This record gives sequence, C-alpha cells and structure tokens, in this order.
Amino acid sequence: MDAQALSLNKKIEEVNSSVYRMLSKRGKNIFFPKLGILAQSAQAKGKAINATIGEAFENDGTSMHLPEFDAMLNMPISNIYPYAPSFGKPELRTFWKESIYKKNPSLKNTVISNPIATNGLTHGISIVGYLFADENDSVLLSDHYWENYNLIFDNAYGAKIDTFELFSNGGFNVTAFEKKLNSSVNDKIIILLNFPNNPSGYTPLISEIGLICGAIKKVSDAGKKVVVIIDDAYFGLVYEKGVFTESIFVELANLSENVLAVKLDGPTKEDYVWGFRVGFITFAVKGGTADFYEALENKTGGAIRGNISNISQLSQSLLYKVYSEPSYSASKTKKFELLKTRYDVLKAEIAKPIYSEYFEALPFNSGYFMCIEPKKGLDAETIRKHLLEKYDTGVIVLGKVIRLAFSAVATEKIPALVENIYKACVDLSKK
Repeated sequence: MDAQALSLNKKIEEVNSSVYRMLSKRGKNIFFPKLGILAQSAQAKGKAINATIGEAFENDGTSMHLPEFDAMLNMPISNIYPYAPSFGKPELRTFWKESIYKKNPSLKNTVISNPIATNGLTHGISIVGYLFADENDSVLLSDHYWENYNLIFDNAYGAKIDTFELFSNGGFNVTAFEKKLNSSVNDKIIILLNFPNNPSGYTPLISEIGLICGAIKKVSDAGKKVVVIIDDAYFGLVYEKGVFTESIFVELANLSENVLAVKLDGPTKEDYVWGFRVGFITFAVKGGTADFYEALENKTGGAIRGNISNISQLSQSLLYKVYSEPSYSASKTKKFELLKTRYDVLKAEIAKPIYSEYFEALPFNSGYFMCIEPKKGLDAETIRKHLLEKYDTGVIVLGKVIRLAFSAVATEKIPALVENIYKACVDLSKK
C-alpha cells in the first residue's frame, strides 16, 4: 500500500475507527497523489519558465484555444479552458457548502466536510461505491429505485442489491425498513436513501423521518457500521405541507460515530442544468474533525483523479457566475412554481373516480415523477406499448408500475396524459 494511502488511513482511524472499517479495499488503498506530477506542477507555478503542466499556452501565457469559441463564451479565459482541480473549483465548493447550511438550517453548527465536485450525481454515486462497496457487500434500497444503482453497485463493484418495501398504508414502510436492518448479518451496512424518490416522487413526512433515523440509530448502537448514501438529486422539490423539506442528511450527520452520512447532491435538477454534469459529495459523522474530513476528501479526490481526472471547468464557472446573480433566487422560484402547478394538476386529475377502476397512484408529494399501478390484471408493459402505438404517448415502465415524468409534460397536456392511460386500459381490458 502506498505511503500516502497509509497516512490518510491513519488520520481516519485515529478519529473514527468505525469509518475506517467502512472503507472498501479500494477505499483503503486510494489517495490523492501529492508527491508526483501535481505536486511538482504546484511547486513550479509562477516561475518564469514552467514546463510542467500538460496544457498548451499562447505566447502571452493564456490558455491556447480556438478563436471560434470567443463569440460564444463571454467569460475570462481562465474560467473556461484550463483543467479544474480534481476536488472542484474552490470558490464553487465553498459556495455549495454554505448553501447546504442555508438550505438545511437544522444542521446549525454541525461540522461537515467540504463538498467534492463530481461529474453529476451518477458519477458521485459511483465514486462512493468505489470508496465503500466491496464485492458481496449488500446495499439496501427501497423496492422503487433508479436502475442505475444496479449498474453501479452490482455490475461495477460486485455488491448485492437488497430491497425493502417502500410503502405501507400510504406512507413510508418503517417496519419493513427496520426489519431489513435488523436482519443484516454483516458488520457493515450500506443504505441508499433517495428523497424525493425516483421513480415514486415520495419524500417522507416529518413524522416519518425520526422513525427512519431511529431505526438506523438502533443498529448502530448495536455495533453495526452504517454508511448512509443520500441521493438528494431532486432536493428542494417538495409540494405538500407536512413533508420533510430538509435533507435527511441533517438528522444523520451527528447521529452516531458508527453512522457515516454521505450526501450526494448538485445543480442538475435543483438548478435545471442536466447537461452541465456537476454534482457534489459531502461527508458527515458524529465527532468528525477537520483533519478527518480532509483525509476523506483526499481519498475522494484521488478516486476522481484516477477515474476522470477532473470536472468541467466551464460548467463550474458558469454555475458560480449564475449563483452570484441577484436574480438567481427569483428565477429558481419561478421554475419551482411551474413544476408545482403541474404536480397540482396531475394530483387532481389522477384522483378522479373514473380512473380508479383501472389504476391507482402510489404515494407522491415531490420531485419530478409519480407512479401508477394498473388494476384488473392489466400488464404495465402492454399498456406502455399500446400508449405508444395508439395514443402517441410515452411513459416508463419499472416492474409492475408506470412512471410518469410530469416534469417533462406541459401543464395543459397533463389531463390528456392521464386520459390516454385510461383509454389504453379500457382498450386492453376488452381484449
């Protein structure tokens, strides 16, 4: 094992031996290289002659680039073309950390890591899998989950997906969740919580959050080492009262020395920049110190450097510039209100008694999506194909449910979306 990895491991183990034991074999071995090319390049920065970095420069020292881009990009050259640090642009990381506290006031003075930039949340989840998931580890998810989790944890890292039933009596199935936790025979438990949930569009109620965290606290008190991965891709898009509007990260960040909370978030959905591919990983554990978090950040940065090197300089610069605009908050609120209007229209439409004979909605209150479950023995995939062929309508089928992305449908077309599903069900029930 490299001496740099050993040094980081020692810093982590001295503060929290439980978190050290949570790391995968890859996680224990990874480090951010500070003694090689990057270190030597940093030492040469500002010198009259610098032949270290693998970039091309004009004779005046600015980044070499094609002039065709100049008319399209009204930003300083230094914010567009150079490599960004593997950890992300420092000013953007600082802003994002401040925004986590602002969006989640219950964090108060809880010490958390500095966010590390990733190439979107998918990349962030993959990096977390790299750090914590060994072959044959179990990753606990709800039975309604995004298919990319399989590709990342199962196909890429050899971990096993285990699920609990998400819903019971119209809400979060705490009993099923707790039962799965208590039945684990492994010393390490990896949990992935995704709220608002994709595909169901459900976020736990305020009354449910304490029960979820209580179940996690119970197994951690029994000695289990728990990694809780929090996929906050759709954070902030909550449309109903009584729903928990902060991230569950705030309840887990100081829960136990045996519980490492790993928050994955970013502007992709929060700020409607899907193609920018910027996300963040942030860590928190009870008793975490600056040195401890710095060691975790260095392991994360090392995993990113050894994977894709760094994140888009341009995307990060554009985001940071927009975040400083006075109009940013108002613009974001306007987009939220549009999504809430679509949610309200769909909720009213789906509740019409005429539709209840053929399908029912799973609980939903937030995010981009909701799901319906067909009745009368109708097959979801058959309905999907019939909608394409006869009603010029596309939906997603996940197992036995149909996912509707109301985020992608114009408000005035939402009634027709539901009506078309109804008509398809009627057609197929006659065959």
